[in-house]
Amino acid sequence: MLDELEWKTRKERIDKKLKALKPGWNIIKYEEGTDTSTLLCHAVTEYPTENGPADYAFFVKGKLLGILEAKKVSVNPQNVLEQAKRYSSGTSNGTGIWDGYRVPFLYSSNGEIIWFLDVRDSKNIRRQISHFHTADALEEFSKNDRAQGFEWLEENPIDIEKLRYYQKEAIESTEKAVIQHKRAMLVAMATGTGKTYTTVAQIYRLLQSKAARKILFLVDRRVLAAQAVREFASFNTPKGNKFDQEYEVYSQRFHRGDFEDDKPFNPKVLPNEYLASPRESHTFVYVSTIQRMTINLYGREQAFSQDSSDPDYEEDAERLDIPIHALDVIIADECHRGYTKTETAIWRSVLEHFDAIKIGLTATPAVHTLSLFKDVVYRYTTEQAIHDGYLVDYEAVKIKSNVRMKGVFLKEGD
Repeated sequence: MLDELEWKTRKERIDKKLKALKPGWNIIKYEEGTDTSTLLCHAVTEYPTENGPADYAFFVKGKLLGILEAKKVSVNPQNVLEQAKRYSSGTSNGTGIWDGYRVPFLYSSNGEIIWFLDVRDSKNIRRQISHFHTADALEEFSKNDRAQGFEWLEENPIDIEKLRYYQKEAIESTEKAVIQHKRAMLVAMATGTGKTYTTVAQIYRLLQSKAARKILFLVDRRVLAAQAVREFASFNTPKGNKFDQEYEVYSQRFHRGDFEDDKPFNPKVLPNEYLASPRESHTFVYVSTIQRMTINLYGREQAFSQDSSDPDYEEDAERLDIPIHALDVIIADECHRGYTKTETAIWRSVLEHFDAIKIGLTATPAVHTLSLFKDVVYRYTTEQAIHDGYLVDYEAVKIKSNVRMKGVFLKEGD
């Protein structure tokens, strides 16, 4: 593999990945006189620019929206984006101009690792992505500039009722991190201090600002998903409505036992096409378990549980072809889950599939949690909550336990 030539990397790795997308890119070689205005979903190889030929130029409905610089598989492509920048600057038929760049979306890849850069962002922060974007994604990106949404968040103070001071601080800290273009962050709040209500308020502001349109609230048990859906339904917006009267809120199907009471409640089930065929017009919140999303992405064989008697078994889940731009933001509740290496790997795979902002919520940041969500942008401890009077103080009681003294010995059937 280390001796693989660049032409073979392009043919056997990059071309295959571009064609495998749904819809896939049509790969053609540039020829003199090619009418690019007729190209709908085409990756044009050896596309000429004033600074040399670009390896791939992505045309969507006649518009040049992306450039990809390819290297052989043995080369780390992270710094190769500089070449893509030169081609972007040297293009005569770009779709705009941003600090001298004329093509907005730039990629570099060795067929296994993919780096992406949106040059409309003046900070020019590159990021690694799991797959290439589809033509639909580039078209959507070209129409939606998150900078306006960030401005809205900065200019509009939080005016949501019933938020405690620390909940407001958590939202402000998260929004500040998002505005600073952080893509992964962790909010640590003590158990019982209202993480879910804080999250619903956070999501409402993200949707209201249009900084995000498609948001996943990810939990690890179906009963928690049911609680979250009810929290959205009961949330009072500043306009005097319920959350789900202003924005679409979806989930999976629930069982009667998923709810703590017998009150009738029929949440909307997310249509599969919202994930498999995302549209610019979609604006929604989706509450889902990690188990269900794992099946959607990787099939039932990768699910946490294969036991149909498990209360969190997802009997109606199926594998879907979900592009990486299907979600703008993922908020993972109780994200310290990961009791085994396998579970941690599943969490990581699900999160890393999507080209989205990831926000983790937990009361107890663990090492593996920090590896997934990077920086703690806000922390509200049990001690502080007790001091503020929001939690009741406790006393530790020391006991002697046979578990500690002698270990645990189970007999068959216990």
